[in-house]
Amino acid sequence: MKEEVVDYLKLIPSGVYVDGTLGGGGHTRAILEAAPDTRVVALDVDDDAIRKVQRRLKGFAHRVTIVRENYKNIKFVLQRLGIDRVDGVVLDLGVSSYQLERTERGFSFIRDAPLDMRMDRRQRLTACELVNELSESELEGIFRLYGEERRARSFARAIVRARKTKPIKTTGELADIIMDTLPERLKYARIHPATRVFQALRIVVNRELENLRTGLKEAIECLNGGGRIVVISFHSLEDRIVKNTFKELEQGCVCPPELPQCVCARSPVLRVVTKKVVLPSLKEVEENPRARSARLRAAEKLC
Repeated sequence: MKEEVVDYLKLIPSGVYVDGTLGGGGHTRAILEAAPDTRVVALDVDDDAIRKVQRRLKGFAHRVTIVRENYKNIKFVLQRLGIDRVDGVVLDLGVSSYQLERTERGFSFIRDAPLDMRMDRRQRLTACELVNELSESELEGIFRLYGEERRARSFARAIVRARKTKPIKTTGELADIIMDTLPERLKYARIHPATRVFQALRIVVNRELENLRTGLKEAIECLNGGGRIVVISFHSLEDRIVKNTFKELEQGCVCPPELPQCVCARSPVLRVVTKKVVLPSLKEVEENPRARSARLRAAEKLC
């Protein structure tokens, strides 16, 4: 959704923008190309992705600063660079196409690979540790909460049973265990039965929802008045956090209506500019089927 991101950011001449989730560099490049005098600070925790995108953005080296850091620490990064406020922030959440395509990273079950799922390989926790060390009830809770998986209990039970024989070390082994719990008629649904389990594990390994809650508020604090934040999410848990955060910060007085006058002294921080969630175009979905789940929301800082 590069065109939509550029449109909703409402770029200004010589503006400073943050791409909090650099990935393949698509949004950073689109911003740099759309407004020739802009500067972009781009963040990512994936060292492989950074090395690859540095080559793609070589022609913009004088206008882009790439930092290996999680977007939840956006304020710290900007302070370190001597930047007080920025004119826009874009967050494209979830796993990138580049990470999905790198078999050895363990994000996908399409090919067998180590059960890793770390976006930042400096951290120690992997999906393999979760699958082999958590209790049945803990696994069930993760699958139910972060994957919204209806069969969370049976999947958790099957995993615990299987790992008694030998540790579960690869994506293929985990996917097979999940498939084996299902009757034949349910094995060939449009969405692979292991999809939500893998999503749940990835979210926990990378603390994605905690990072989103922190990063959203930090990003908004760093905006100039009139600056905009654009967020693309890919599942309901992320989208709900974005929607509720924007709604909360758009609200002014929260005093009970029976009070004669306001005592909370609360003023709106944001103006939501996407009253309804923005979906990708049919053309984009046809060109990139992974975009079908994308949901875009944008808001503008008031002061």
